[in-house]
Amino acid sequence: MKQQIKETPIRIVKKVKKHHGGHHGGAWKVAYADFVTAMMALFIVLWIVGQSKQVKEYIANYFKDPGAFFENTKGGGAFEKQEIELGERISDEMLKRQEKAMQDVAKKILDDVSRIPNLKDLSKQIKIEFTKEGMRIELVESSQAFFFDVGTANLKPEAVDILKAIAENLGNIKNHVVIEGHTDARPYSNTAGYTNFELSADRANSARRILMTNGLHNKQLDEIRGYADTRLRNTADPFDLTNRRISILVKYDGQQ
Repeated sequence: MKQQIKETPIRIVKKVKKHHGGHHGGAWKVAYADFVTAMMALFIVLWIVGQSKQVKEYIANYFKDPGAFFENTKGGGAFEKQEIELGERISDEMLKRQEKAMQDVAKKILDDVSRIPNLKDLSKQIKIEFTKEGMRIELVESSQAFFFDVGTANLKPEAVDILKAIAENLGNIKNHVVIEGHTDARPYSNTAGYTNFELSADRANSARRILMTNGLHNKQLDEIRGYADTRLRNTADPFDLTNRRISILVKYDGQQ
């Protein structure tokens, strides 16, 4: 009698190996992106906090209605007008700060000159005015030649001392400077073609040399001008001695 052998069925187990992105999956990428976004937001907030009131106002208005930026700037709308007004306010504020700094410099120049015994009486010959271009400092002759030998570009010792005091103070504010020479309407008596134009330009250059060796920086010098008698201080009397002068124009930043 044959013994029956039961066959045990073969069971096949298939293992599926799961693949992970790196050691910890992809979750770290999400966390890193959140961290970078948070840091960017922090830096933007810190930047805004450090801005002026006008810039903060501008940014706040933008976020109140972002669509208005694209809508209104196309046709010169309210947003564009606001942007222009903001720029003007910032520009005005910058000019006010520069003018205040220049006023401090003007006071310091006059104080420095008045403390020098031999210059005290000459301080009234220094005229300082503010124009739309900037601060104009003028060394004006009066009843006699205080600053230059007559008919020459030779500076007198007192004029050199005044220019030194001016240079030391102008070097502290870094604004650009224009140096101008002026004469009265008396023609220069020279048959070699040397005129009041050459004389005024030579006097401006004499002043330049003193200024630049006593505090005025090379990059501050913008221009040398010789006007002769074409920019009279006293137009009612072209021969008035006050028309003989050296002008130092300290320009506002951004002025052409």
